[in-house]
Amino acid sequence: MIIVYTPADGEPEQYDASTLRVSEAAIVQRTVDMKWQEILSGLEQDDLDAMRGIVWVLKKRSQPSLRYGEFDPGVTEMVCRLSRTEIEAYVSNAFEMVGADPEVTEETVVQILRARLPMLAADPDHALALLDARAQDPKEQATPDVPEEAVPASAPQDPSPSPTSSEPGPSTSASSPTSSTSHPEPSTTSSSATSTT
Repeated sequence: MIIVYTPADGEPEQYDASTLRVSEAAIVQRTVDMKWQEILSGLEQDDLDAMRGIVWVLKKRSQPSLRYGEFDPGVTEMVCRLSRTEIEAYVSNAFEMVGADPEVTEETVVQILRARLPMLAADPDHALALLDARAQDPKEQATPDVPEEAVPASAPQDPSPSPTSSEPGPSTSASSPTSSTSHPEPSTTSSSATSTT
């Protein structure tokens, strides 16, 4: 999580909460009287105490004599934004919804993310470039099903099974292999399927 501090008379400054050392996190906890998990949750909600404590400790790296009472930003001078790594996970999770819910299309996900990412990301340009690349990536898009009779008999066969293949192969589904909808299919070519017991 990135805390963006924009002093009334200055340029925006970014402070990455993930760079805190344990000793620094302990100082923040004691100073703002919150447990670390509460601080992390507070960052997701732009909690002023959580943001102030972290920015103060990180500022002390370059200004060791800075006292907590001396660092008293205005209530609108700090906001939390997602780091590049967090944005990558956010975008990836959003695209996992495509296919998991029949009402969620890739176009819908792209439209929602395009509206939200600039407000969520510490680096909006990176976030939108990531979204554009992900939306245009042919590996992420479904390939159209071609009926087998449409393929000429002399056409070379692809050695890797396609998503519509009847041959066993690794699942390309985003669902868990332990999902109640995932059942192992017996192979018609394996020795265990042809053995007699």
